[in-house]
Amino acid sequence: MYTLRQRDGLSGFIKRSESEFDSFGTGHSSTTISAGLGMAVGRDLKGEHNNVVAVIGDGAMTAGQAYEAMNNAGYLNSDIIVILNDNKQVSLPTADLDGPIPPVGALSNTLSRLQSNKHLREFPKGVTKQIGDPMHEMAAKVDEYGLDLINGSGSTLFEDLGFRYIGPIDGHNIDDLVGILKQVKSPKKTGPVLIHVVTEKGLGYPYAEKAADKYHGVAKFDFATGKQFKTKAATPLLTSCFADALIAEAEVDKNIVGIHAAMGGGTGMNHFLRRLACEGFKPFCTIYSSFLQRAYDQVVHDVDLQKLPVRFVIDKAGFVGEDGATHCGSFDVTYMACLPNMVVMAPSDEAEIIHMVATAVAINDRPSCFRFPRANGTGVELPSGNKGIPLEGERVALLGFGTAVQNCVTAASMLECHGLRVTVADARFCKPLDRSLIRSLAKSHEVLITVEEGSIGGFGSHVAQFMALDGLLDGKLKWRPMVIPDMYIEHGSPGEQLAEAGLTSSHIASTIFNILGQTRKALEVMIAT
Repeated sequence: MYTLRQRDGLSGFIKRSESEFDSFGTGHSSTTISAGLGMAVGRDLKGEHNNVVAVIGDGAMTAGQAYEAMNNAGYLNSDIIVILNDNKQVSLPTADLDGPIPPVGALSNTLSRLQSNKHLREFPKGVTKQIGDPMHEMAAKVDEYGLDLINGSGSTLFEDLGFRYIGPIDGHNIDDLVGILKQVKSPKKTGPVLIHVVTEKGLGYPYAEKAADKYHGVAKFDFATGKQFKTKAATPLLTSCFADALIAEAEVDKNIVGIHAAMGGGTGMNHFLRRLACEGFKPFCTIYSSFLQRAYDQVVHDVDLQKLPVRFVIDKAGFVGEDGATHCGSFDVTYMACLPNMVVMAPSDEAEIIHMVATAVAINDRPSCFRFPRANGTGVELPSGNKGIPLEGERVALLGFGTAVQNCVTAASMLECHGLRVTVADARFCKPLDRSLIRSLAKSHEVLITVEEGSIGGFGSHVAQFMALDGLLDGKLKWRPMVIPDMYIEHGSPGEQLAEAGLTSSHIASTIFNILGQTRKALEVMIAT
């Protein structure tokens, strides 16, 4: 356990390659019921009789994938046990200056009503127990009549979907839980069952009970005091810089609307965004890169195809450290920049975020997006002007996209110590490309290297496509892309992940020396770090 979420240690999420008891890998929400149903159908096809249990949280239950799975399970009448862990959050625990923010969404209200009706729901069950075995048919009618008294339709949402509903149950009462689980795993199958378990987040540890938002994704902490060991950065998070910039724009433009998905994932949100855009508002959808993957068809069909001016703010783009491969934002530039109407940007620092928020506000004829990592700013003066080319040199040009520009600048300093002055340019846009900038760099340098913290098919691929069609690759120019390699980078610190991907400043400097045939210097640069 001491290696949890560290390089070469245990993952923070279920991972099939780590344990035979991790039956299905997951890091995002809402996948368990559909995965469990697939296993149940497979079990039945093989004629086996094992139990399949899917555990899902109340927040994960808000996603469409969970309801699609329940709808299918109810139709197939498959024997599957679903345990709904309801810690009365639904959305990610959040707090503001006034304290914890209550859960949002209609499902939260539904689950609350089920909890408040607990004693009423148990009443008819008690009656049937007293009637006994000889009168099962009458007992069933008593059950049904009792439920009708509770909620007109005679069923919960889950029962309407074909599940036998059991609950709500105190999730901290082990004896009750064990007894119920023994009953539902009996050889006599009854189709899909949902056990509604009510828990309290952080129960038993006072500091977690009082601040669920701070203990959702917890860093190392002092058990006695609850104090988390977090290094205080000298510069603000890029996420905070974005929020400040959006607030500043919204103060002068009342049509700006900021939207997030209660941190439950990206699915379903874009329909709301589309409608806001249709009504003349300026929606900003803030979402993690890996969560946006789940809403991709909606991005294509509901937004880009209709050329609606929705602004996607893609947080946690690039490496995310201890959260590992499931949350790594590797692919957003690749899957967003291939859409015909999408504008794709990436700021190199907090000053550029301010400019890109303003640019996105001004784009009213098409969708746009910009991405930034889980990182702090560089401490540049705010706001700054258009930097264009931060450093001008000769022979070699580094064209960085996003915060990779900072590694290019550091690499340039390392190279200058070896007597080589290189050019560093901030691309800022992947789509549309700054064609005049690329032409200028390609024609005035021997080597052009594109650098990005993203997958193959992203910024570098768009640059290569343009240069090939423009004839810039027909001469002596040497072009090289530096991207996240075609593999999943596992959990570790962001620095360790960057090194494994070969995207550190040292790797950039070493790549340049290798291209120039100075292999000894390339080795010296790597050894020095």
